Amino acid sequence: MKSCTIRSGRPALLAALAAAAVLAAPPALAQNKPLIAGVDGTFAPHAMPKLGGGVEGFNVDLINEIAKQMGQPIEIFAGQFSGLIPAMNAGKISFVGAPTTVTPERANNLLFSEGYLNTFYAFVVPADKPDIKTFEELKGKTISLNRGSAYDKWAQTNAAKYGFKVESFGTNADAVQALISGRADAHMSGNTVAAYSVVKAGGKTKLATLKVDEGRVWAAAFRKDDPKLRAEVDEAIECLKMNGTLPKLYQKWFGHAPAADSATVTVYAGYGVPGMAGYDPKNHKPTCK
Repeated sequence: MKSCTIRSGRPALLAALAAAAVLAAPPALAQNKPLIAGVDGTFAPHAMPKLGGGVEGFNVDLINEIAKQMGQPIEIFAGQFSGLIPAMNAGKISFVGAPTTVTPERANNLLFSEGYLNTFYAFVVPADKPDIKTFEELKGKTISLNRGSAYDKWAQTNAAKYGFKVESFGTNADAVQALISGRADAHMSGNTVAAYSVVKAGGKTKLATLKVDEGRVWAAAFRKDDPKLRAEVDEAIECLKMNGTLPKLYQKWFGHAPAADSATVTVYAGYGVPGMAGYDPKNHKPTCK
């Protein structure tokens, strides 16, 4: 902003009145200031670069639909997943709109919306290599992962137990490429991402039989001191479940309808994920558009 000097007299009075008018602006104007949602811009099919610039994907569509329900503009910031939560805690983004696995450890430090997708850990292997069906078959293998993800956490925790080596990368795309190039024997990520990566690999990879299903869900993440925004986004997600928008997005990006009892169609009581720290059981009825 350019600086200016207000001289004495009427101009100074007008400037003072203008400043007072800004300070007295109705709350609605302040509320129209865009929120900023952070996504991992290389985490296909949830957020990925598109031709002409910007990002596209399931979570990009979801965030845009949330904005419509809230009547609140939301800008999307794309960065590496490992930097999104620190950026939010530093006040640089409003919330994490990337698919974030709700774990007890994270719930102790963050607030979460209710889940909108079920997630389990899936393994991908080269198409010309044997399937992996048991944890014992991981011994001696190198697994590529997206650094900072819940899968990375699981792999780091269990590497010694099962005898495999972990190679973590800044983006999920780099982790998949490590598998295709032979730098890794298997790649581990979420079920939706793993399936999409197999399709995009054009026959070079395949889904392994082995998976790790801990009954987790993906949700939006918020600072502990921002329950108001958490509640607003939670209610918007509930509306998208009830009006059928969220199941349609699931079909669009993952190629099949969500299960009838899945987090994509189930509206949960309260705010957040039941059974996790930060869950608020308060009854409410969302106002949907």
